[in-house]
Formats: sequence, structure tokens, C-alpha cells
Amino acid sequence: MVQVRNLTKRFDKLTAVDDLSFDVDQGEIVALWGANGAGKTTVLRCILDLTPYDGEISVAGLNAAKEGKAVRQRIGFVPQELSFHDDMTVEETMTFYALLKKLGYDYDFMPLLTRLDLASHAPKPVGELSGGLKQRLALALALLSDPPILLLDEPTSSLDVTAREDFMGLLLELKETGKTMIFSSHRLEEMLALADRVLVMAEGRLEIECPPSQLTEHLGRPMTMYLHMPGNGLAPAMEILTQHGLTVNQNGRGLWVQVKPDAKGEPLRLLYEAGIPVNNFELEG
Repeated sequence: MVQVRNLTKRFDKLTAVDDLSFDVDQGEIVALWGANGAGKTTVLRCILDLTPYDGEISVAGLNAAKEGKAVRQRIGFVPQELSFHDDMTVEETMTFYALLKKLGYDYDFMPLLTRLDLASHAPKPVGELSGGLKQRLALALALLSDPPILLLDEPTSSLDVTAREDFMGLLLELKETGKTMIFSSHRLEEMLALADRVLVMAEGRLEIECPPSQLTEHLGRPMTMYLHMPGNGLAPAMEILTQHGLTVNQNGRGLWVQVKPDAKGEPLRLLYEAGIPVNNFELEG
């Protein structure tokens, strides 16, 4: 469905993407993983033909550089930074984008809003929506013409835990329908849940390509676990984890804990045995 061959993108003396090649099959979910500046967003922009590049990219058999408009018609894009007209309602926003996509004034997008739990918010100005609902709206706009491919750039980076879980649930539902997806993320749990394959990037180059289950083994470096806990459990949890040699820091209503890739369950086991509840946890590389 997507073929990238020897993709290179330079900004003056900076090489943002360096001779990158990969394929994405129909119905496959591929994650781009790496630190800020690794080149993930640039790769997505090149696939959309939003910036000139060296190399070759084809999407559904089309040359992205020569047939960019036709390529973009087959792709739904959810950017990291959302930009809406806050004074327009959800319904007006959907109508506006439907016209841009030449779907017409009479295009019925309400089934899509219903599917994404946005129908009840249709009359509201976009500026009144929460971050999670705005992200759902961005996904609805990306899905307006039912494109076969979705590109998502750090789609949950600005969401709280509940909104992130809800949004990931929507993506998992789309995965079941056979959508092809390429998404960038720095959250390990998202890749474990959603991706079929992970491309680890560093300084614009592909370092590792593997199933998500093998990522921590390949990286071999400590990971960070964020534990969401009741406030009265923070101090005793810090004491217990520190006593067992773990590096712990408090952040808001949770704890950051450094863990080895092969011992991610250790903090949870220690706290369970001490009777200290953990509401939820996240993993980051």
C-alpha cells in the first residue's frame, strides 16, 4: 500500500531523513518510534507530498511526488498540532471540510459523528470542546471520505489518560476494519496495543525494524513507568520502591519509576504485596 525507497530530506545542512526505505502492506499498522527530532513527522509530510524530498514514495501504486493530489485523496491525516476555527460548530466544521473534499453540501456525515461519539456535540462551537473531543473531531475529518490509509502524528500526545485510552479504542476499532495506518508515537503501550511493526528512527535513519513485542529487547535500555496512584499512596510507594533499589520521582498524582525492559512488572508486584493500589500505568522508552 505504501512504498518508501531511499527517502532523504535535507533542510539546509540538516539531514532530517537519511536514506530511509520501508514498505507498509494493506491493512498493516506501522509505528514510527523515536525521540523528538528523529524524523518521524518529516516522513509523514513526505508521504503526503507536503515538502520536496529525494527518493521515491508510492501510495496505492501512485507516485507521491508526481500525483500528490491523488495520493492525498487516499489518505486521512491527523496532525499533532490541531488547528480549527473555534467559533465554528462541529457540524459547520464537518461541512466545510466535506466541501473541501468535494463531497457536497448534502453529504451525510452524521453516521461518522455517531460512530465517534460526537453527534451530541454537533451544534457546539469547536472552541468549547475538550482536548479529547477535538482529537475525535480531527479523526472524523480524516475519515470523511473513508480513505484506505491513515497517517497519525503523535495522535495522543496532548491527551490525558482517559481521553488517550478512548482514542486508542477508536484506532483499535479502525484496525479491525482493515485500515492501513502509519503513526508516530513515543508511548510504548500504544505500539504494543496497535502496531504490527515498529520502525525505530534516530537522527533520520532507520535503526531497528521489529514487532512491538521485541522492541524493548532490541533497545536494551531502561524504560520509564508512570504509575497513577491515589494521593495517600505516593509517599509509602516511593519508600518501598526506593528500598528495593528503583529510581523513583513524584510527578503530580503519580510516580515515575525507572525499570529494566525485562522487569516491568517488578514495581507493580512490590506495591501489590504492600497493599498499595495502582490505578493505571504507562510505559515510555
